[in-house]
Amino acid sequence: MKSDSETFVLRGARLVLPDASIEAELLVEAGRIRRIFERGAVHSQLTGEALNLDGLTLFPGFIDVHIHGATGVDVMEASPDDLQRVSCFLARHGVTAWLPTLVPAPDEDYARAVNSIGALMNDQAKRQTAARVLGLHYEGPFVSERQCGALRTKYFRTFSETSALDFLRTVEFDNAKHMITLAPEVKGGIPLVRELRKRGFVVAIGHTCADAEVLDRACAAGASHMTHFMNAMSPLHHRTLGAVGWGLMRDDVTCDVIADGVHVAPLMLQLIMRCKTAERIALISDSVAPTGLGDGEYRMWDETIKVEAGRTSNEAGSIAGSVITMADAARTMRKIGASDQDIARMASFNPARLLGVEGECGTIEEGKRADLVALDAEGNVRLTIISGSVAFDGRQK
Repeated sequence: MKSDSETFVLRGARLVLPDASIEAELLVEAGRIRRIFERGAVHSQLTGEALNLDGLTLFPGFIDVHIHGATGVDVMEASPDDLQRVSCFLARHGVTAWLPTLVPAPDEDYARAVNSIGALMNDQAKRQTAARVLGLHYEGPFVSERQCGALRTKYFRTFSETSALDFLRTVEFDNAKHMITLAPEVKGGIPLVRELRKRGFVVAIGHTCADAEVLDRACAAGASHMTHFMNAMSPLHHRTLGAVGWGLMRDDVTCDVIADGVHVAPLMLQLIMRCKTAERIALISDSVAPTGLGDGEYRMWDETIKVEAGRTSNEAGSIAGSVITMADAARTMRKIGASDQDIARMASFNPARLLGVEGECGTIEEGKRADLVALDAEGNVRLTIISGSVAFDGRQK
């Protein structure tokens, strides 16, 4: 069943609130969480259609700030309709908002991608039926060739003057969010961080070999988040701190991780959790176009990408993004001991805080946008609500 009701009640679920999990009933009205009642407390006030969530746990909707595509769609080549297909796929997997993520490319490819993103954001403002696009994320091109990962080095850049940023287009939509991952050691890197912060970008550190001194300067300039932590950055060594060691030591630095058990081993995920805690970790998918299509060979970023047993690899043998969803990442973190509150924080609140939208979404609280996902005991998505409308309903009838 799909409901476009203005008002409805969610009954029978355990709600994961910022500081507790409670058995409660939730009233959704005009796209917002209007009231939260203890179960059976004020039934007379709960008007409207009731959705039964017995046996399910209700989380704030997941927010993915780093995703390159899914269901055969690469955001670098996508039309607005293609991006909407990704949004629909994401809604089925518990994501209520996301940032299409661009890789280093020619200027015209950036321009096309940004136009498509803007067009979809304008369309979604009129009809909300799938995961909301919040803006965009540039992964590169100001990154290190020594930590390139699967990114195409021929499109990497350095920074010398503000006119060099003319290619870095932004989405023409009110309150669109813009994020960029860069390596602060590239030529002009620290002034680049300052300039991008002036322009309103969330600046993250990634694909980097920077030493601690450069990383300290980048953080002071406004880059206090790290992209796909431990991947594509200089490792911890017993005589050299590396970007990984620096990130583990800095309590004022947040990070995101790809929790697929491939990019970062489960024991290393436990180490990150112990050092950074759920307060400073955001989950991301870093998923690419083959996500949702199964094993096989796919053409992407000018080369053939293989997917075997859930692991991607490019022609050079490097991992080339993931094929997981945010729900998969949440399941992985649960297996290593994360609580429901931890998962809600890492998959919802922390990404919202990173983008500066935590006042609107990211937690289940009265007055916030009704972006919600209900999971069963195995972590499977059974219901996704976006802006107060049911975007996916997989409950057993």
